[in-house]
Amino acid sequence: MNILHVLILALIEGLTEFLPVSSTGHLVVASAIMGIGKDEFVKLFEIVIQLGAILAVVVLYFKRFFRSFDFYVKLVIGVIPAVIFGVLLKKKIDILLESPLVVAFAFVIGGVILLFVDKWFNKPTINEEKQISHMTALKIGLFQCLAMVPGVSRSGATIVGGMAQKLSRKAAAEFSFFLAVPTMFGATLKDLYDFHKHNQLSADVLHQDIKFLVIGSLVAFIVALAAIKSFITYLEQKGFKLFGIYRILAGIVIIVLYYSSNVLHTV
Repeated sequence: MNILHVLILALIEGLTEFLPVSSTGHLVVASAIMGIGKDEFVKLFEIVIQLGAILAVVVLYFKRFFRSFDFYVKLVIGVIPAVIFGVLLKKKIDILLESPLVVAFAFVIGGVILLFVDKWFNKPTINEEKQISHMTALKIGLFQCLAMVPGVSRSGATIVGGMAQKLSRKAAAEFSFFLAVPTMFGATLKDLYDFHKHNQLSADVLHQDIKFLVIGSLVAFIVALAAIKSFITYLEQKGFKLFGIYRILAGIVIIVLYYSSNVLHTV
């Protein structure tokens, strides 16, 4: 992995983390295309830079994180399902993360859902986070578990889950962003611990690892700042149809590449 790889992956992460297109799926495919998919550090890098993008939420919605104690209660409730299923299914998830083909089929299936989600859930009654009940937060958290399959999209799953619970598109998107903070923070800390527990690195290599993680997180953070604002504006005005079309086309392209060449067989 070199600095060019770092910048490309961080740019992809910042652009896609909050879109319903699966940042993890894009990172898996991009890593495979660049021939670095088997690198253990790359897998760690892809998790850590997600935290960089997530921190953009804290900056943009800073005041919301200090509005009430109940806000944090909802986040804790919402993240519990991901913690439980993440611990129980970690080995299987790690295997799935190595498969561009899994990403492709998840892209297509998720894309079809996004084509119709605006029609399915078009009568929202919840327009703000403070109207979300604890039970609703738990149900949205269960939807988030679907994103353990690469290509499903964490933001997409939680936004659709929120809309299924009568949240408006904006409210569902914002709660999805908020829920990402504890989810990705916990995942990052655990993966950092596991990586350095099982990899004895020299001082020089460790220094380079830290440098790549810092640069990647910073780039993802800056790009995500712009992506969040743009996404919310577009979502309110246009909905999900374009994202559905994109996912379907991207999934088909990945499947074609997978079966017609060796480009995506490097993971």
